Amino acid sequence: MALRSHRNGFGSVTKSLHWIVAALFIGVFAIGWYMDFLPLGMAKLEWMSRHKSLGVTILMLAVLRIIWRLSEPTPAALGTHAIERLAAKIGHLGLYGVMIAMPLTGWMMSSAANFPVSVFGLFTLPNLVAPDQGLFESLRTAHFVLSWVIVALVGGHVCAALKHHFIDRDATLRRMLPAFGGNNNADIGANTTAKENS
Repeated sequence: MALRSHRNGFGSVTKSLHWIVAALFIGVFAIGWYMDFLPLGMAKLEWMSRHKSLGVTILMLAVLRIIWRLSEPTPAALGTHAIERLAAKIGHLGLYGVMIAMPLTGWMMSSAANFPVSVFGLFTLPNLVAPDQGLFESLRTAHFVLSWVIVALVGGHVCAALKHHFIDRDATLRRMLPAFGGNNNADIGANTTAKENS
């Protein structure tokens, strides 16, 4: 499988970043909700530390993914309607936005609470803002709202992929799977061929 993406499919680097970030999003979201139910104590602080470390990892991978995407061609969209292609672009931009905004608000929230962010105990990030309880409360609200924005965007992303796979019967979902190479044009015309044969 090629490292870089091409007109008909995604490269292994893009696929790997996609699925790693997806798994991290699930993990950090689950930890975030779980730790909210814990009483204040060592256990909660440990889970908060894991949550922050994974959030910083997502931020670093998101920056890497944006740089990588800008450096390679993007496979042609398979949607047949202009409104679908526009919605896909807006959705992807939204996902990139929250991949940056969510960890940043968490980092700033910790700074405002005067709790430096330690990344897996390997290094500590500098505070982005001075300690400020009012700012902390505002950032906590923003962080919470962004968590639901992520749920909406990811839900829409998954529904769109399933729609392409089961209704349109094109290669949109398959070409993001690790085993799919997409080295020819056969899958691009799969939906058209299926309709012609039905």
